[in-house]
Amino acid sequence: MKSAEYDSVVKFRALSKADEHSLEERFQFARSAVGYSKKLKIDSIIIKSNQNYSALCIYTGKFDEFRNVNFDNLRLSKKINDSLALAIASHNLGWYHHRSRTQNDSAYYYYTKAYKISEQLDMASRQVEILINISEIQKLEKDYIGSEESAINAIKLTEQLPKNDYNYESLWLLYNRIGGGATTLKLYDKAIEYHHKAYEMAEKMDNGLLLKLSSENNIAHVYKEKGALKTALDIYEGILKQKALFDLDPNFYALVLDNVAFARFLNGNQDYKQLENMFAKAYRISDSLDDPINKLNVSIDLAKFYKGRGKLDQAVQYAEQSYKLANEISSNDILLESMVLLSELKPGEEGKAFLREHIYLSDSLLANERRIRNKFARIEFETDQLELEKEKIATEKMWWVISSMVLLLTSLLVYIIFTQRNKNKELKFKQDQQEANEEIYNLMLSQQDKVDGARAEEKKRISQELHDGVLGRLFGTRLSLDSYNFNEGKEAVQVRSKYIAELKTIENDIRKISHDLNTDFISGSGFMDILSELIDKQAQAYQLECQFDFTDDINWEIISNKTKINLYRIVQESLQNIYKHAKAKHVKISIELKKAVICLSITDDGVGFEVNKSKKGIGLKNIRSRIEELDGTVKFQSEIDKGTTTLIKIPYTT
Repeated sequence: MKSAEYDSVVKFRALSKADEHSLEERFQFARSAVGYSKKLKIDSIIIKSNQNYSALCIYTGKFDEFRNVNFDNLRLSKKINDSLALAIASHNLGWYHHRSRTQNDSAYYYYTKAYKISEQLDMASRQVEILINISEIQKLEKDYIGSEESAINAIKLTEQLPKNDYNYESLWLLYNRIGGGATTLKLYDKAIEYHHKAYEMAEKMDNGLLLKLSSENNIAHVYKEKGALKTALDIYEGILKQKALFDLDPNFYALVLDNVAFARFLNGNQDYKQLENMFAKAYRISDSLDDPINKLNVSIDLAKFYKGRGKLDQAVQYAEQSYKLANEISSNDILLESMVLLSELKPGEEGKAFLREHIYLSDSLLANERRIRNKFARIEFETDQLELEKEKIATEKMWWVISSMVLLLTSLLVYIIFTQRNKNKELKFKQDQQEANEEIYNLMLSQQDKVDGARAEEKKRISQELHDGVLGRLFGTRLSLDSYNFNEGKEAVQVRSKYIAELKTIENDIRKISHDLNTDFISGSGFMDILSELIDKQAQAYQLECQFDFTDDINWEIISNKTKINLYRIVQESLQNIYKHAKAKHVKISIELKKAVICLSITDDGVGFEVNKSKKGIGLKNIRSRIEELDGTVKFQSEIDKGTTTLIKIPYTT
């Protein structure tokens, strides 16, 4: 039953990965694989099925189910001490809290746990992936120093990995993240350095054009923040001149268009109509693509643009819009900017209210950043404490082992004695079993001899009965009739002669029957009869078509019982192997004598196997062991889907 359930697990896993099925069908197949795995009650199989199922939970948007499955894997991997499965489950739970629920503290906890295990397993690529996520969380929570440290550690690991586009993109992201953090901290030269490193990574990629342009945009942003407006504008306009930029990425095009318009304004460009058109176009694209971040960037730039031109109504309109959008998407930086603008644009108490809100939010964010940094430090400390606790337990366990060694050494002699006794018993059992096998075979031969003897005796008895009884009486009758032949007439003589001739015929027939019955027609049988009976029974039980050919030039009576027992077992085991593994329909067995060598050949039309990879099979080992006992040789010839031939040669001595 368990074998059938495992086959179902394998089948449904395969179906869940088949692209010809719909996503929902594949999800259901993966769920079925989990169900059958749980029936097997084998934790490692359940974990593997859960991993496959959790991936499809992501594709189908079933995030809560994804969380539950990975919690189950977390429990099972701890139970069976599977470090790799524990790392994967922890990583997945970190992703769930990071991407699905934006619960950064929980995400950081699980990511840190996954990283520690991956580090122990020396899984560099997984460490990089986890560090990228940790660095992002730290940046979101304004822990720029921690984010940079995580990114640098990830860079060191990535540089040890193969040079390919995937790893170049990881390096681009990491260098870009360090540059972004440095910009926020107003370390502009450092920011430009790392954005240039990111640009170099994009240049190495086959399809890195968009990333190169993004790096250029980031460099221009740093120059703008630094106050080098002309340099920033030159870079922005160079990006905008890129052919097919809109087709490459409409969102990025809108972002660059807004940056160019605002940089031109800051550089003193007074073609306000053109600038308004550029801002409007950037806003329309962002709105049509439902990109709230770009809309927010355009809105705040428009508010500053109109404020700088003295058009306060339009400035207020876009400042309020940016205030609303920033609240909706929790963009605190631009929210603070919009509050400052509104405090300057709104008259009296209304403006002061925005200023007070700005002060309150700034203080709250500052306190929150401090709290978050402390929280991440605490999470990491707690994780380290868990590791230290494990090390302490391991140390205590080591001392316990050392102290136990004294007791073990004391018990070792007793154990060796008992073990040796058990080995002797096992050896004695094997010897007894061998003797029992030989005795069984001898009993079989003895029984066959008794049957043959009984049959011969019965034939002899019938022969004697016919010869001494019936034939004697018939002979007497013939003599009597012969004597009457001289006392009767001619006609009587002819009649008696006719009967006498008929009695002679009967006499000859009986003599012939007697002679035939006294002939030992089973001469030369015995071992071949036993072997034929075995093959017939096995073939019937295994539903095989067997052909058994043998020659009469082997005198089996002079061959040792040991040889015959081993040949019997080899044929028996070979048929069992064919039934269990070969899936054959036809088997041909032949025994012949060639140059004083008994040649046994067993050929099937089954699935075959790779001989070099099957040297450790128990069945093949048993056959080789038996042939070695007989000073013979064995050769296996097999090809996949072309059947198998076993060739055995044993010395024959007369």
